[in-house]
Amino acid sequence: MIFGTGIDIIDVARIGRVHSRWGEKFLNKFLRPDEIKYCLQQADPSPSIAARFAGKEAVSKAFGTGIGEKLNWHDLEIVHHERGRPMVRLHGKAKVLLMELGGKSVHISLSHSDGQAAAMAVLEG
Repeated sequence: MIFGTGIDIIDVARIGRVHSRWGEKFLNKFLRPDEIKYCLQQADPSPSIAARFAGKEAVSKAFGTGIGEKLNWHDLEIVHHERGRPMVRLHGKAKVLLMELGGKSVHISLSHSDGQAAAMAVLEG
């Protein structure tokens, strides 16, 4: 049973500008260490950074909380299945919240181009 969906889209250039201005401080605010490592390994990290930003926003919308008191950036991690498919790993408050809601899994789809990054999340119970 699906009990939550979320979607988000973001401008890649905007994320690139913020990353250029604030560097590691910006990345550390909303990405976990392995996410930072993955993004910075890309020739142009901006689309990957933006996709993770959109992914976390989409998941927070699927939970119905947004990013804030009940769920923060580091409670969510975008990882890759061995075949490259993006997956969500929950930490801290996100793990607890999923259990409280009776959920079993979180599904995510990410997409990006030079201009935009988008994500869709589904919570399944």
